[in-house]
Order: sequence, then C-alpha cells, then structure tokens
Amino acid sequence: MKEQKAIRRERRAQKAASIEKYNSRTDRKTSQNGSVLFSAFVFSAAFLVAFGACYLAFGDVSVWTLGASLLVAVLASMSIHIALQWEKVVVLRLGKYSRTKGPGVYFTIPIFEQVALVADQRVMLTGFGAEATLTSDLVPINVDAVLFWMVWDAEKAALEVENYYNSVSLVAQTALRDAIGRASASEVAVRRNQLDEELQGVIEEKTSQWGITILSVEIRDIVIPESLQEAMSAEAQAEREKNARMVLAEVEKDISSMLVEAADQYKENDIALKLRTMHLLYESVKSSGGTVVIPSAYSDGFSDSSLDKMVEAAQKGK
Repeated sequence: MKEQKAIRRERRAQKAASIEKYNSRTDRKTSQNGSVLFSAFVFSAAFLVAFGACYLAFGDVSVWTLGASLLVAVLASMSIHIALQWEKVVVLRLGKYSRTKGPGVYFTIPIFEQVALVADQRVMLTGFGAEATLTSDLVPINVDAVLFWMVWDAEKAALEVENYYNSVSLVAQTALRDAIGRASASEVAVRRNQLDEELQGVIEEKTSQWGITILSVEIRDIVIPESLQEAMSAEAQAEREKNARMVLAEVEKDISSMLVEAADQYKENDIALKLRTMHLLYESVKSSGGTVVIPSAYSDGFSDSSLDKMVEAAQKGK
C-alpha cells in the first residue's frame, strides 16, 4: 500500500514537471549584457572623470583621491541606469511610488530612491494543470493547460501583488479546478473551446487588478481514467445510435405522409393510378433488363393510342 502511494506521488511530481517545463523563465532568456556593460561604462567613466579632477585640483595621487573617485563612480552607477526595450521600471522614493520609467536611460537618486520592480512586458507563458479533479458526475480527470499573459501596468504589478508570476499560476489552477467541478466528464472532453473562453474570463477578472492581461488559455490534454473510457465510449455510441434512429423515424414519418397524400390523389383518379403502375413496371424492367409477361387484355393498355387517351383523360381530370 505504501509503495503504491509512493508511486502515485512520483507520478504526480513527474506530471507537474512535464507541464511546468513550458513556463517562461523569470531570469529571462534574452541577453542582459547591454545593461551590464552600460553600468560598467558609467562606473569607469565617472571614476576617470573624478580621478582626473582630483589630480588637477591637488596635483598628486593619494588614498583620498582614489577614495573620492571610487565614491563618485559608485554614486554615478547607482544614479544612471538603462531599461531594455521590453522593460518597465517602477521607482520608489522614500518607500512611496514615484514614477515608472523605461525603456531607455533613466535616473534615480541614490539612497533616497529604489527600483521596486523591473517588469518584463513581453508575452509570458505559464503551464498549469489539475490532477485527479472530480467533475460534476464524480469522475476524476487530469487536465493540462497553457496560459499566455503579459504585464500591461507595471505600477499595479509592483504595488498590488507580492509575486505576480506565482499569483497568476495559482489563480489559473484554481479557476481550472472550479471549471472542471461544474461540468461533467463528457462536457469537459467535448467543450474544449468553451472551457478555454471560460477560464480566460475568470482569470482575467482576478488578474486585471494586478495590471496583468490574459491573452489566451489553451487546454493541452484531458486524461480520463482507463476504467471509464470504455463506458464513456459505449455511452457515446448508444447516443449516436439513438440519434440515427430518431432521424430514420422522422424520414419514415415524412415518407408515410407523402404516401398518404399520393394515395388520396390516386383514389380520386384511376387513370393516374394506372399511369403510375405502368411507369413503375417500366422502370423495374429497365433497371433489371428482364422481361415481363402480362395478359393480352392488360397489354392493350401499353399501346400508343391507349396511352395517349389515358394521358388526355388524366389532364382533363386535373
């Protein structure tokens, strides 16, 4: 029993890892060398300028000259920054929101101002899932989904939520479990597009106050227990047979109505009935290529003169 539980836990961990591998990396895949080199350049330039000014002012190199030059360089590197094209920087002054800057060069006051958040405004991807979640008909199913979202308001993302990335993931998982619990297993399997739209609306409602917009939600996989797959397949087949029988019954009803109407017309016009009989006989012989032997008295009706008379009588009867 304990071994089975351990195996189940291991499978759950593997399942979670398989869906979370799609998550966007918070450390960013794009190179940050540009901002690092810019900071190094600012530090070096400030140090050289300060050192040169001290040397011209005092005429010698001392510990105080080097110390002052290093202090100026550190303050300059803490004051002059650069934000990449996809970044928005939230700046606080004495603990309160001051401004949002970026992309490009921006300035801060050392010690008095701090960078609270550097928000990546590119499209982010979060994989999430619900394992062994009960549907409305008490069927445990596993569902994997992918969420596409982005930060549109860096100020709200910094001030309204502690960790917006993890919060989005948890909200998505909760919304998915709630949606599964309100639907039956067959509805979850069939209504993928509707489930995507429902999840997007629910997640958007909660994350919009954090400055985050949901671009789309896509269900990747729905796994139903093997013990129930055959039963659901049989149920679906029975439903299809039921629909087919209903369609056949409707067709037979329409055909019977048409036959009743035709019988009423033939009842009022004997000549039309005879013409119909001869037409059916002709079609049967034509399709089979056989020969029909009929009494001589009846065959008189197939002569051209008899047919012409019957057609004229039928037209007069109309």
